[in-house]
Amino acid sequence: MFRFFVIRKWLLWSWLGSFVILSSLWVQVKIDVKINEWFGKFYDMIQKALAKPNAITIEEYWESLFSFISLAGLYVAVYVVISFFTAHYLFRWRASMVEWYHSVYDKASKIEGAAQRVQEDTIKFSRIMESLGTSLIESMMVLFQFIPILLGLSIGIPIYFFGDWQYGLITGALLWTLGGTIFLIALGWILRLVGVEYDLQKKEAAYRKLLVIAEDDGSVRPKRIEELFNDVRSIHFLSYIRYLYFNVGRMAYLQANVLSAYVFLAPAIVAGVVTLGVMQQIIRAFGRVEGSMQYLLKAWPTIIELASVYKRLREFETKILYDGKFKI
Repeated sequence: MFRFFVIRKWLLWSWLGSFVILSSLWVQVKIDVKINEWFGKFYDMIQKALAKPNAITIEEYWESLFSFISLAGLYVAVYVVISFFTAHYLFRWRASMVEWYHSVYDKASKIEGAAQRVQEDTIKFSRIMESLGTSLIESMMVLFQFIPILLGLSIGIPIYFFGDWQYGLITGALLWTLGGTIFLIALGWILRLVGVEYDLQKKEAAYRKLLVIAEDDGSVRPKRIEELFNDVRSIHFLSYIRYLYFNVGRMAYLQANVLSAYVFLAPAIVAGVVTLGVMQQIIRAFGRVEGSMQYLLKAWPTIIELASVYKRLREFETKILYDGKFKI
């Protein structure tokens, strides 16, 4: 699965491509920092304008809006270009996996679900790995950039439960995030979501295989096809119930998460010790820090899918290599 990073043919794409993608993430995070600064200045200007008529000029107002448009336009441009590049990057990763499977397909084709592994699971694996990998790196970059900003903004501001402690907001975000993450990981483990996802794909593969055989073999009994589809139906219905329970906990936490920053800032807001602009900066910076700390929590459904795809591909490659005739 990771030949993409060791085979000479793909080294330029794998390593240089990864560097380009990660560099673009850094640029996007830096732009986000500038946008956060803009929010503080803009809302302070709004507060000034609403407090006293003609306190600002219309030129100052339009200039502020234009500065945001410039930042947002740059962010969009970087995002569009890197999305195009990433699409090519992912296809090369998939191609590196598929080439090896093709070279041993005379053996691999005898394994149940081989077509699904080579065609569907390879593209799923490359896409999910890239998505989770870039999200993890971006989260680390956001923490590196926004934690100092949040610390600087929270100096001298009373925080609920933590008082005037400078690290109150960071500690509050960490405790809230860890609690939610541990809760959802425990819930996913109790509901055995990885196992259900694996069983679902396995039964779908068996059903698909029989349908393909039935296209060329008229002796395949419809009853057998119905039996397999009943297996598919039952595992899907089981997954719906499991994810229903999981989503209740997940969405309840994420909705409560919307108010977390306002709860911690309640003493400062009630006491009126922050301006509207500073409050917006703090809330946005807090959201970015908290969101990055919640990487595992937000990515948990995708991590479950990746674990299932990895398990299927690892099992597939192990069966191919079992007799020792082939080497990865």
